[in-house]
Amino acid sequence: FILFLPLNLYEIIFHYIEKKWQLFIIMMIPIIFTEESIRMTYGLIVTFSFIVLTMAERYISRVLKLESQNDKMRKDMQRLTKSLNENKEYIKQSEYTFKLEERNRLSQEIHDKIGHSMTGALIQMEAAKRLMGIDKEKSAELLQNAIHISKDGIESIRVTLKNMKPPTEQIGIHRMKLFIEEFAGKHDINIPFVYKGNLDMISPIQWKIIGENVTEALTNAMKYADATVISIDIHVLNKMVKVQVKDNGKGATLVKKGLGMMGMEERTASVNGKIIVDGTSGFSVTMLLPI
Repeated sequence: FILFLPLNLYEIIFHYIEKKWQLFIIMMIPIIFTEESIRMTYGLIVTFSFIVLTMAERYISRVLKLESQNDKMRKDMQRLTKSLNENKEYIKQSEYTFKLEERNRLSQEIHDKIGHSMTGALIQMEAAKRLMGIDKEKSAELLQNAIHISKDGIESIRVTLKNMKPPTEQIGIHRMKLFIEEFAGKHDINIPFVYKGNLDMISPIQWKIIGENVTEALTNAMKYADATVISIDIHVLNKMVKVQVKDNGKGATLVKKGLGMMGMEERTASVNGKIIVDGTSGFSVTMLLPI
């Protein structure tokens, strides 16, 4: 019985003692009361049991830790999968919204320009019809006016159809400039904006993501950076678009990703892009979007 005592002691008290060397000493205490003939055997059993059980405990602890990490990774994977599916839906909705905006602009332009022209021509022709038997000269003049108005309307239709889909870069860069000017004026801060390369390579959904990420980056800079200048640079390279928002603020030695930063990463990842943050000299957020 005495030879199995080390195992029993270990199982009973190892939960209550943090320092393992103390546990080893307690396991060795019964050696004082054992017969001299088995003391060496008891000591060897204690030593062997202590080593084996300690290693087993560490192994079990590592296994439990790995299982916990696997559970966390599994939950993260599920969350990312859900987020990716939501981003796909977000892309579809964004493209649909972009088309609706363009359609509304076109409808308004047709109503304002062409509708008024055609209405004017119709009024002139109705008047000419009524005067045809009374005053042919006046009737001919009204018809000529109606013809000119109709020609102008047809030309307006041609120009409108030609410009039905304005270059993407004009829409994207115009909105970006307008937003930066409004933001700088509202917050009284200097925001230099530089862009170069073929902006037509940037798709509508990329412009939308760039706009939302730039908005988030500027908002964070105003909250945390204590900056006086926030520069924005858009550079279209051969195979990617590089967008950088950089401030001259206090920076950050340890970058903590909040919901805003995670949202930027998720939006960028939805188009197979990447976000790089750097807090060593001021704070910068760089987006890399594949073309």
